[in-house]
Amino acid sequence: MDTSVTTRGTAPATPVTGAAASLRKLYFLRFAFAAVWAGLLFATADTLGPLSAALLVVYPLFDVACAVVDARSARAVGGPVRGLYVNIALSTLTAVGLAVASTSGIPAVLRVWGVWAVTAGLVQLVVGAVRRRLGGQWAMIVSGAISTLAGASFFAQAGADGATLSNLAGYAFLGGVFFLVSALRLKRPGKSA
Repeated sequence: MDTSVTTRGTAPATPVTGAAASLRKLYFLRFAFAAVWAGLLFATADTLGPLSAALLVVYPLFDVACAVVDARSARAVGGPVRGLYVNIALSTLTAVGLAVASTSGIPAVLRVWGVWAVTAGLVQLVVGAVRRRLGGQWAMIVSGAISTLAGASFFAQAGADGATLSNLAGYAFLGGVFFLVSALRLKRPGKSA
């Protein structure tokens, strides 16, 4: 039996389209998580209580889980994974940092989140650039650049009077939108670049 063509008459998935299909699912999940998370944090953004502290720690832990899934998929098709490992380390350290910072108040949380946004944004920008042949990565590149700028902004907000967590909710939601755009733009089997 000839396995070079599927029963529908389309070409079989190549490593690039296989990786794109995995990323598409992961990016849709990341969008949904970010939207729900942002809504929950926005509802509790004025104070730093147990719920908002838990939400703050869960976000980078979810990022770790997504990066692990992403790295496994990328490794399966021979894709680059170094940036994903850096992201896993950064997000793990951030989860610990946020757990500690949440005992000190909103300014401390904004500083930790700001550092994470800058560093993770730079990693996302690089990973998006490396993956540009998959299509849809311009959204990841732009998101990484915005994350870097937003991180600096969060760090600056930490010194302002009346600092809240509401901007973190907006940041997460916007990041989720970029994941959605990227998911919609990734290459599909049978489509050209």
